[in-house]
Amino acid sequence: MNGFLNRLRLLPWPMIGILCLIGVIGILMLYSAGNGSFYPWANKQSLRFGFALILMLIVAQSDIRRWLHYSYIIYIMAFLLLIIVEGIGLIGMGAQRWIDLYFFHLQPSEVMKVALVLALARFFHQTQTEELSRIRTLVIPLMMVIAPVALVMKQPDLGTAIILFSLGVALFFIAGVSLYYFIGGGALLIAFIPIMWHFLHQYQRDRVLNFLNPEHDPLNTGYQILQSKIALGAGGLFGKGYLKGSQSHLNFLPAKQTDFIFTMLCEEWGMLGGIFLIICYITLIIYGLRVAAFNRNRFGRLLATGMVMTLFLYVFINMAMVMGLVPVVGVPLPFITYGGTSLLTLMIGFGLIFAVDQNRDRVVRGI
Repeated sequence: MNGFLNRLRLLPWPMIGILCLIGVIGILMLYSAGNGSFYPWANKQSLRFGFALILMLIVAQSDIRRWLHYSYIIYIMAFLLLIIVEGIGLIGMGAQRWIDLYFFHLQPSEVMKVALVLALARFFHQTQTEELSRIRTLVIPLMMVIAPVALVMKQPDLGTAIILFSLGVALFFIAGVSLYYFIGGGALLIAFIPIMWHFLHQYQRDRVLNFLNPEHDPLNTGYQILQSKIALGAGGLFGKGYLKGSQSHLNFLPAKQTDFIFTMLCEEWGMLGGIFLIICYITLIIYGLRVAAFNRNRFGRLLATGMVMTLFLYVFINMAMVMGLVPVVGVPLPFITYGGTSLLTLMIGFGLIFAVDQNRDRVVRGI
């Protein structure tokens, strides 16, 4: 018991405090989204955040050698869940993404983000840098990325597929894969854009077209992003005041408790409120990168970098999306958007970063 308490004291409590602060901001915004009521969102989010926080602290105390040992098993289990959701998954908003566990709706694609980072971190940890110049060495990790991306695209969930693919690219780069492969892969990807466009669903094409010209269908497919921009501008520097956002409370702003919650925050708390939240995220990202940079073992560096990259992609895509800088793809804002699986996996991800920090001087050998 004393050992456990001593390990708790060694945790980076300022960073945990920032995480809790962001979580409280999320609960406050969901309370506002419920028109000044804890129901139906803020009450559930409070319970989920409390549970996720406890789980994060438990993960933070773990030995990363255990995560190295079980990383492939975790990946296989996440991949099987992606297959299962294709058969018995719940359908919501036109997508089949969730498994009903009665007390909780599990989204396997969110679990796969952590699983993919763990599996790639282990693979590259066990692979010598000079071996990464051989194409045959990269076949297995490429399949580890492409297979879940294809299943997630089929759901369809373009936002999560983009994040999974980007995580894979980032870890390939950090592991030391030759730059020539990235140049060749990028050229190939550009060449396949017309073919990929053909396989997109109509609503996904509409989102891309609305990104290029939001005004061409302002009452239908372009409605979301136009209302988001109106709400962002209406907030001004200091905002309209908590619980006083007209766009959100008069229900002009869609998905205010999920994808567009940052828009509601900026309308009520203004540009200064948005900047404050961004500073909180940047602080967490810098901490995660620092943990990766000062870690002595390759697995820890890759794991911490992958987890902090996950946070960055969530934040960047969500904020850029609601500002009209990228197409709307349905990516949650970390620790704030209403949702269970994304909150849980992000907290576990930070628990892993804290565990890497706790084990920074430990030499981790391959298995």
